[in-house]
Order: sequence, then C-alpha cells, then structure tokens
Amino acid sequence: MEQLTELEIAVFQLRMGFGTADRCVDWAVERLRLDQEGDDLDVVLLASARSRDEVLPLAEAIIERYRGAQRLSDQFLAGKYIVELRAAYLAGRESVASLDAILTRLYPVLGYPDWLVMLSRNCEYATDVADFEAPFEREFDYVAGLWSEAGSAAEFEQRYSRETSNGHDVG
Repeated sequence: MEQLTELEIAVFQLRMGFGTADRCVDWAVERLRLDQEGDDLDVVLLASARSRDEVLPLAEAIIERYRGAQRLSDQFLAGKYIVELRAAYLAGRESVASLDAILTRLYPVLGYPDWLVMLSRNCEYATDVADFEAPFEREFDYVAGLWSEAGSAAEFEQRYSRETSNGHDVG
C-alpha cells in the first residue's frame, strides 16, 4: 500500500485533535483514483466516510493491516507534524499563539520528549515576551529541519543535540 505514512500522519493529527477527517478521506479517494486500493474494502469505505467516528476505525484498520507491529511511533508522527507546522508558520497560516496551543497539548501526550523542551518553552514565552521570538524561530527551524530529514525517530535522536537546542535561548 503506497503512501501509508501520509495516512498515518493524518490519523495521528486527527487522534490528537489537530487534523480533520477529510485528510484521511482524501487519502482513500486518491488510492481509489490511482487504483492502489488492492481491493481493500476498508479503503473503499474510508473514501465514503464523513465523520471522525467513521474515519478513525477504518483508517486504524488499514494501518494495522499493512504496518502491524511496524507502525510509526507517535514521536515520529509528531516530528513530521512539526515539519508541516513550520511550513504553515512560514506561510503565515500559523502564529506563535496557535503553535503554543498545539505544542502545549502535544508535549504531555508524547511524554515530555527532550527534543520538544526548548521548542515548547520558547514558543510559550514568545507569546508574551518579544525577545523570545527569535530564539523560538531558531529552535523551530532546527527541530523541523532535523525531522524533515529523519526517516525514523531513532535517526532523529542520533542527530538531535540538546546542547544545540539549549543555545536557542535569549541572551
């Protein structure tokens, strides 16, 4: 099944409350259009689903069937979401305030990962203190850049440096 990672990212965002069911439906419609569903009834049903309650079980079943134990980790999916958020921020579709709301929810759900400490902190501080905007943007660029190149959470962890993140501070 091609493009399964795209569906996994969409499902992660939907589960976290950041995405829409439409993204998963669009994924299924595209698989049908390209004749890539391989007679998978769940893909056909997903293409016609409308609500979050219809979409999530179908999408989860598809991911489970094709990935099984090889499912992508929430850390990896969150990292890829950070890449999308960075692009949206640069395009003006996200703001420091909207990102703060997202990171505030994401950080505890992921178990307070080390790589999100400085990004979350600087974003929160930048909502009230202008001096933190530049450090936030440097950290956002750093973390999103690493995740954009990472093929796995382990690969990201190998490249990530807490010391580099700590350098993205005021002063």
